[in-house]
Amino acid sequence: MLLLFGVTFLAVLSNRTRFPFPIALVLVGLVISLIPNLPVVILKPEVVFFVFLPPLLYEAAWKASWHEFKTNIRSITLAAVGLVIFTTLCVGWAAHTFIPGITWAEAFLLGAIVSPPDAVAATSVTKGLGIHPRLISILEGESLVNDASGLIVYKYALAAILTGSFELWEAGFQFLEVVVVGVGVGMAVGYVLYLIHKNFICEPLVEVTLTFLTPYASYLIAEHFHASGVLSVVTTGLYLSFRSADMFTTESRIQANSVWEVVIFILNGLIFILLGLQMKMVIPDLESVGSVGIPTLLGYGLLVSLVVIAVRFIWVFPAALIPRWLSSKIRTREEYDRRNLIIFGWSGMRGVVSMAIALSIPLTLPSGETFPNRNLIIFLTFCVIIVTLVAQGLTLPAVIRKLKLPKHSILAEEYEVRTKVLGAAMVHIEEKLLDLDEATKDTVRTNYQNRFERLQHTELPLRNPQEKDTNPALAVFNRLSHVQLELIEVERELIKQLHKQGQASEEVLRKIEWELDIEETRLQLEIIK
Repeated sequence: MLLLFGVTFLAVLSNRTRFPFPIALVLVGLVISLIPNLPVVILKPEVVFFVFLPPLLYEAAWKASWHEFKTNIRSITLAAVGLVIFTTLCVGWAAHTFIPGITWAEAFLLGAIVSPPDAVAATSVTKGLGIHPRLISILEGESLVNDASGLIVYKYALAAILTGSFELWEAGFQFLEVVVVGVGVGMAVGYVLYLIHKNFICEPLVEVTLTFLTPYASYLIAEHFHASGVLSVVTTGLYLSFRSADMFTTESRIQANSVWEVVIFILNGLIFILLGLQMKMVIPDLESVGSVGIPTLLGYGLLVSLVVIAVRFIWVFPAALIPRWLSSKIRTREEYDRRNLIIFGWSGMRGVVSMAIALSIPLTLPSGETFPNRNLIIFLTFCVIIVTLVAQGLTLPAVIRKLKLPKHSILAEEYEVRTKVLGAAMVHIEEKLLDLDEATKDTVRTNYQNRFERLQHTELPLRNPQEKDTNPALAVFNRLSHVQLELIEVERELIKQLHKQGQASEEVLRKIEWELDIEETRLQLEIIK
């Protein structure tokens, strides 16, 4: 309970100071872990993989665009699969070469653990930095898929240690099987739930509850068939998100968005602060590593972290440039900016999934012997997470400023979409509502014409995002919304008085209050900021 209060308080400070929320949580977790006589809170892998991971991945997949995912599938696959395998190999080579006592199998196991960047960390740290939408789509797509590829590679590396053998062709076939079955299960679960939502459920409370059961069902069914539960959840999320407009009523959608926002906030907060608390467990385990001193171990951790960061840059530029050299269509379709590649390379923060994978390493071998170098691998993983999350996450805004990357604004796109939507409604009024009486028709027409004219009086597609405070057209667009908000506040004050004086039914007051909240939300979203 204290951690939950701490998470909430840190969210307030993070919003006011614009300090990245996940990084603040990890740092506070580290500080708390230094307090003597506090109980050790161990982040159990099964809790992460079952309780936290499915809803977090499902929510990220739900917010992702299927069209953007499909458009950037080449870049996403190269990063989520190719880069994961390349990182595993490079970290494995570096660990075996420079860290005494680590075998090839153990080194590759470490590489597989630290290879996938964290989905939540990447999206949280890059949020609000004005990064180009295509780059955001690739980062989100990579973070959705790379957990699956990292877990699969980890399982093969662990099997090689436990069994003492490894067949490349067999591993490749099983890799393909795990991916295909996982995606297939995700599609099947998504289709069944789509039919249920569309044809059998009309109660908002039940629909919202079912959305929470969906990621767990998809994950467990896939894991039951020894497939990738991560890919299954992501596939289900993308499938249902694409069809969400046909599934939910307006009330269900409003409730689901609000409830999910709160739940994801709590899960993210807990998982990152628990990640920081793991230092209290990691440091005592170093005593069993051997005679190597703490400075030497920290040096090993820094070495592996630098390799992880460098490998991403080594991969990014050839992966982006070679397809452009080979295909004229790619050169025509995709714009190239070296600065975006640098931002992508600097956005490879590791997080809780890597820590959970490391902690899931068994304590003993099948022979009963202690698993070799388990504590060292956990410590090195913790070092990589801290270095990449804190160092890269905190410096990413400065890197963007140093590169003088222009902030991307979606105001122009919002302007165009609003214009099309209002235009379609106005055409419908004139062409389809012919049997409507003139008084009603004039009222409806005037409402849409006023909103349409407000859009026409703006210069949003042409203006610089930095000039929002000096643009007079912006004030013209927003003035009516502010007036309406002021009138809503007057209505709400009267509702409050009637409630305090007991002069109206609670049910009636709540209904009117809910209507005012919905209208205020619409107006707030309509204001151009």
